[in-house]
Amino acid sequence: MQIQQALPELLIKIADDELIIGHRNSEWTGLGPVMEEDIAFSSMAQDKIGHAWAIYRILQEHFEGQDPDQFAFMRDAAAYKCCHLVEMPIGAYEFSLMRHFLFDHAETARYQSFSQSSFTPLQQLAGKIKGELKYHTLHADAWILQLCKAGEESRQRMQGALDDCFQLAGGIFEPGKEEALLISENIYPGEQALYQQWLSTISPVIEKAGLIMPQMTAPVYGGRQGQHTQYLQQLLNEMGEVFRLDPEATW
Repeated sequence: MQIQQALPELLIKIADDELIIGHRNSEWTGLGPVMEEDIAFSSMAQDKIGHAWAIYRILQEHFEGQDPDQFAFMRDAAAYKCCHLVEMPIGAYEFSLMRHFLFDHAETARYQSFSQSSFTPLQQLAGKIKGELKYHTLHADAWILQLCKAGEESRQRMQGALDDCFQLAGGIFEPGKEEALLISENIYPGEQALYQQWLSTISPVIEKAGLIMPQMTAPVYGGRQGQHTQYLQQLLNEMGEVFRLDPEATW
């Protein structure tokens, strides 16, 4: 596989992850437990969608990709390469917070690696969003620690959320067929290296919170190959409902 095929596949899975989790997190707008948290979760959701749009623009400009809006809203579920973690419904607040914690630390590890990428547009994007990612992970860490110290019931609920999310989070690091080529071209270090970096980052927070780290025994793969849960197409139908009324409209 040539780099002109391998690199777009990497970009699509990253952008699709961000687009979908951005829309999932936006579902908490107006529902957050306190006003400040309502605003914070909504703001971070907007950041995620912005990151996705930036990568879709890279695909358009460097690989003759589609218009970002068309690409985001006009595909069927099987054409998406997002992991299963991001497409799951928001559930109870502890599930969304734990997903936020696990995903944002994975995203941060990925973009930190991109700061050394030989592909200049990725390197530049990593520099632009560095501050946003720092805020996102600080926010996630603070809430994990706060809720785990809020009493035994709260800690148990957070442990349950971690147990529910952990194998799904393993799917973030599903390896692709193109990985060896991307590593050899210094695009990024590969999924296993990112997974190890992620573990080393989240482990101290989980330990400090008094939670038990699950074993990664059955990471949920398939999303990178277009195999998705029933929830993704339902979300896509909602996301693209207005856009599909007139895809050529100028807003």
